[in-house]
Amino acid sequence: MTQRVLLCDDDVLAIRAAEQELKHAGYEVRVAVDGENGWQAIRDSKPDVLVTDCHMPRLDGLGLVQRVRDFPETRDLPILMLAGTGFDFSLDELAAKWRIVTVIPKPFSPQTLLRVLTAVFCEEPATAVQC
Repeated sequence: MTQRVLLCDDDVLAIRAAEQELKHAGYEVRVAVDGENGWQAIRDSKPDVLVTDCHMPRLDGLGLVQRVRDFPETRDLPILMLAGTGFDFSLDELAAKWRIVTVIPKPFSPQTLLRVLTAVFCEEPATAVQC
């Protein structure tokens, strides 16, 4: 089974580069440009993992994470957070409060995101990703 990744970020160039890298690696990828679009995409078809930027228009990453954690069907969805400069939370705080798997600093390379996602899926049983 192909893993489904939702990339949620308003940096269209960075997210399109990441989308191409992940698709090339065999992931099914959807893209949302803000938290509201991301939430709708999650409700339409739950991904296997959410990668979201922290700072976005309409609904920021933490607001999206809160919705995901408050909704029973998505409560346990693995989430990776992208964060640029000025990010005010530590990974320990995010992990404790929101169960964020990891924070990837921006700017990020698509290859870094691919390595992190592969590690996340390799921790899950019965994954189709080559570990």
